[in-house]
Amino acid sequence: MTQWHRKSKRTSTGGKRHSIRRRDKRLTEKGGNPTLTQVNTESDKRVSIKGRGHTSKIQQRLAKYANVTDLKTKKTSKFEVVSVLKNDANRQYARTKIITKGAEIEIKAGSGVKTAIVTSRPGQAGVVSAIFK
Repeated sequence: MTQWHRKSKRTSTGGKRHSIRRRDKRLTEKGGNPTLTQVNTESDKRVSIKGRGHTSKIQQRLAKYANVTDLKTKKTSKFEVVSVLKNDANRQYARTKIITKGAEIEIKAGSGVKTAIVTSRPGQAGVVSAIFK
């Protein structure tokens, strides 16, 4: 369903905006629902979305793996995501295992489990990138 991201017809003091009155909705104000990337145990799922100007965006809907970088050794490896420990964007996101930028995720690293912080925007970039905490 389409969401409209536009300014209010009223100013902060309650007066009417004159520029808003001269026109109706424009395509530049059109947006969509947020892509809530969830942790999945089976596989990754990505979807290509058409954009304006013959562009496309890859959104990641389900995430099984994350590319995690170790800042000490400067090496990036692919690890399996176990769960979401904490998400500062919304407390419900941690409970429903939704990954956003800044979320703390738990990953399988060898025989143990480690924590990492997500540095990418999976709904916009189509990949989960993280660094070790």
